Amino acid sequence: MLQVLLVDDEPWVLEGLRTMVNWEKYGFQVCGEALDGPEALLKMQELQPDLVVTDIHMPVISGLELIERSKRLLVKPPKFVILSGYDDFNYALTAMRQRVAEYLLKPIDEEGFEAILDRLALTIAEERELERSSSRKQSLFKNNILNRLIQGEEGAQLEQEAAAALQLEGDPELCCLLIDAGAYPPDLKQRVLGYFPLNADRSFLDGLGRVGVIVRTDELPQTQLEEIGLAMSGGLSGPESPVIVAMSSAGKGIRSIRELYQQTLETVKAKREQGKIGFFLPCHHPQPMKTEEVLKGKFEQLLDAVLEGDAGTAEAAVEEVFGSSACGLAGVESIRAFAANMELTLCRRIKKAGGDADDFMVRVQSNEGDSGGMNDYPSLKRYLHKLCREASLVLAGLRRQNENNTMFQVIQYVDEEFRSKLKLQTLAKKFHMNPTYLGQVFKKETGKAFNEYLNEKRIEEAKRLLKRTPMKISDIALQVGYPNTDYFISKFKQATGILPSVFKSEFLNDVSK
Repeated sequence: MLQVLLVDDEPWVLEGLRTMVNWEKYGFQVCGEALDGPEALLKMQELQPDLVVTDIHMPVISGLELIERSKRLLVKPPKFVILSGYDDFNYALTAMRQRVAEYLLKPIDEEGFEAILDRLALTIAEERELERSSSRKQSLFKNNILNRLIQGEEGAQLEQEAAAALQLEGDPELCCLLIDAGAYPPDLKQRVLGYFPLNADRSFLDGLGRVGVIVRTDELPQTQLEEIGLAMSGGLSGPESPVIVAMSSAGKGIRSIRELYQQTLETVKAKREQGKIGFFLPCHHPQPMKTEEVLKGKFEQLLDAVLEGDAGTAEAAVEEVFGSSACGLAGVESIRAFAANMELTLCRRIKKAGGDADDFMVRVQSNEGDSGGMNDYPSLKRYLHKLCREASLVLAGLRRQNENNTMFQVIQYVDEEFRSKLKLQTLAKKFHMNPTYLGQVFKKETGKAFNEYLNEKRIEEAKRLLKRTPMKISDIALQVGYPNTDYFISKFKQATGILPSVFKSEFLNDVSK
């Protein structure tokens, strides 16, 4: 929904605008109201509306002055519709010079106003798509430049392009953070960027889907980077994606980027092999043998085939693991370790899909036994064949079962999308259900009404962000699905008994003791 702020010094006009217009029909919703220009400016900065409908004649600051000041104060000013009781061409001309979207005379014609909303909704949508397209192109360009740098490419032209695109003119002191989530969820980069809201985007995906971020230490000092690293290691981790966050030492200028990345990559690999997760400062370990890297790649291909339910490809991948000379050089112990990691990952996937992971492992080990006690290639090979075959069948069955279990899909969708503007009516439409019936079944399945369940999810996420990130309360409100900060504060206090600011302060005090 596009957000609308209504501004008029007459309360009855605000009431009429709010109730007379079918805002939702055109994709709008009223996010706030103001009785004068100063109040409107404050609310525009707080609520970031897409559209402001304002009277032209108001005390202190007129409608036209409000527009002019908003363009100086706001990075992205909203569209404006000017309302006036004066049929005066000079007013209209001045408004047009201020690039007002529309100019209407009071009393307002409902049909005419709704026609304007229809046009504005289309205009805003087109502008947003252009912004998204431009942002995607810039992101891809930066990602390409950073990947060329971390891969060791050099040259004056590349350095010039990097300096301009990444705002790294001169030789600023830099640091690299690398985030390895194992399964590499598709939204990982976006979630990582949530921890860097005020800084230029210098993020990238490396060849294996890890997320890297290059940071200027004059923008974020080392102590603050360490706090962000700790917050990410906890906030990004999940049952299926235990996260390792590695931080490099400091380096000077663009030419240090490859070395900084290599430092973090070395740390990530070492900690992953040790089975550790969390946040780690620079460490120096010998690079793993090339054969170990080959073996890891083959097991990743095997795991992908099993998770896709492709039993045939999985069988062939097992044969390739044991048919490769690299595997023989790597040793039984390495294969056994990778097999154990596969067991853990598959059990997590089965559990998340609603299956019985314990029963699955009992069936797999019924004849072959525990892989931890296997000390030869043939027994490990038989075990992996059975593990992959059984997992493919179980996961495929669970997928079919869950496709028919609408409520499972509904709850899973809410758990993943609670940060967006979810409503029971839109949820019901998406899953082709009656809203009343969906609400009843949802409460039966979860033990809570839809709005209660949704608010609990959002408040829990807000508590986590308050504890682990330096984000402002207004930013956290938006992040967890509350576009109105005051409403978020009210909901948070209702759920916890205290204000968000008090909650954050109490947590910081406890940590410092």
